[in-house]
Amino acid sequence: MIRTVAALSFACALSGCTAFSAPRPGTAGYAAAQESRHVTELIGYTQQVAALRSDEQRRELNVSNQMFSKHRDAYSRMRLALLLALPGTAFNDDTRAANLLEPLAGNPESGPMQQFAGLLYSHLSERLRRSAQLKEQTEAMKAAERNATQLKEQLDAMRAIERKLLERELGRPR
Repeated sequence: MIRTVAALSFACALSGCTAFSAPRPGTAGYAAAQESRHVTELIGYTQQVAALRSDEQRRELNVSNQMFSKHRDAYSRMRLALLLALPGTAFNDDTRAANLLEPLAGNPESGPMQQFAGLLYSHLSERLRRSAQLKEQTEAMKAAERNATQLKEQLDAMRAIERKLLERELGRPR
């Protein structure tokens, strides 16, 4: 009796496992699982490229550019955008990366690739906004420095005039 119950529970467990097995090709679950794998691959790929020397990074960028020009799909678009968004590289271009991501991030489909693109797009948009703010502040600071220099020169000129006037007055006979 115990063996029969154990065998039945084992059979039920096995049949229940088939319900949780990998999704079948052609189903929505399969596409989402494949997209999740692609996102994971892209993250790993980006980490690998970040650890490469600059000449190897440039080579990977060229490969990604070629891949994107041949296949304008979400995967190649994300791959190129991730490389362009890598900080500390000679080819970092947040604006171009954001432009590449915009169609994916604005897509109403909420698959893993679009969600990741939306996250990266918002991050890049924030970096671009802060960069623009920093540029404005730097320009304002330079303008203030120029103004301060100009005011100092004017003050020095006025002091020189004042000195000359004092010298004239002191040098005059009374």
